[in-house]
Amino acid sequence: MCLKPHFPVNHPAGSLFPLKQTRQMDWCTVLLWCFLPLYFLLHLLCFISADADFTLLWASLTGHRPEKKLRGLVVWVTGASSGIGEELAYQLARCGSRLILSARREDELKRVKHQCLERSDLQDEDILVLPLDLLARTTHEEKTKTAIQYFGHIDVLINNGGRSQRSLCMETSVDVFQALMELNFLGTVSITKQVLPHMTQRGTGSIVTVSSIVGIAGAPLSTGYSATKHALQGFFNSLRTELTDFPNILISTVLPGPVQSLIVQNAFTEQINKPVTSAGSQEHKMPTSRCVHLMLVGISNRIKEMWIGQQPFLLFFYTWQYAPTIAWIATNMLGRKRVQNFKAGLDADSAYFTKPKTA
Repeated sequence: MCLKPHFPVNHPAGSLFPLKQTRQMDWCTVLLWCFLPLYFLLHLLCFISADADFTLLWASLTGHRPEKKLRGLVVWVTGASSGIGEELAYQLARCGSRLILSARREDELKRVKHQCLERSDLQDEDILVLPLDLLARTTHEEKTKTAIQYFGHIDVLINNGGRSQRSLCMETSVDVFQALMELNFLGTVSITKQVLPHMTQRGTGSIVTVSSIVGIAGAPLSTGYSATKHALQGFFNSLRTELTDFPNILISTVLPGPVQSLIVQNAFTEQINKPVTSAGSQEHKMPTSRCVHLMLVGISNRIKEMWIGQQPFLLFFYTWQYAPTIAWIATNMLGRKRVQNFKAGLDADSAYFTKPKTA
């Protein structure tokens, strides 16, 4: 048998290191593949139970607390006589903010002020009742001067005033669309333009506008309302870029899904003066107190856009943002059901949770 000569292999110093490194990389890969499913499962479970976007929820866990950040600030709330605006007044009062409460109905504003004083340590002089009609734009300059003179300045303006809509486009008068745009969009823009120079002069302030989920995703029965909210989104997103020289001025928009309030009862229908006949159930909607708490967290942490809504509405936000094609398909399916329920006399928002009535 012929033996092949054996030549010893001279391993260079450290030649075993690549082998060790490979083994370490193998272990890292195994750990990574074990960790990733758990990571995504955890996020999925969090998302299923979430009622706001992750940035806002993270701020609610680790960020500034409203009761500390908003104490002593002067906050002007429009639409403060009911719904989200009324709850804003109560929670801001408990935070120690000084308040300017505005809406058309002075008697309701006085009621809200009384409740604020009952629920907080504020004194009578800490709350100004300032009746305001968003449609009366010629009065907005004088109203703003009154607000500034009373406290000396305004720290936060919360644009919350406005009305919704419950009617089919083809059945709705153009006068309704005009009224919606005048109230929700132009009224809000008018007040903002009066307050903004005051804030730029001071170099600080916050302008927070309550938009809606329909500000980024259209919804049947709300064509005019959705148009006004899209307009507000475009206006304030553009305004934010114009104020880059004023980094201490926050422009923030709040996009809630369905919230327990009087928004449906007060909505426009196909005719200007025709009331809503059925407000429907409020059970499936987010409690107003939770929505407002998240809003105040967002303001305290200077979040520029807040998505607030229970499932499946929060899913709509993310789908429209990251998968619009899928969103269109889902919206068409759910929109058909929404219209069917509306025609059957059910609340439009409950269309996602109930079946249409049958004859």
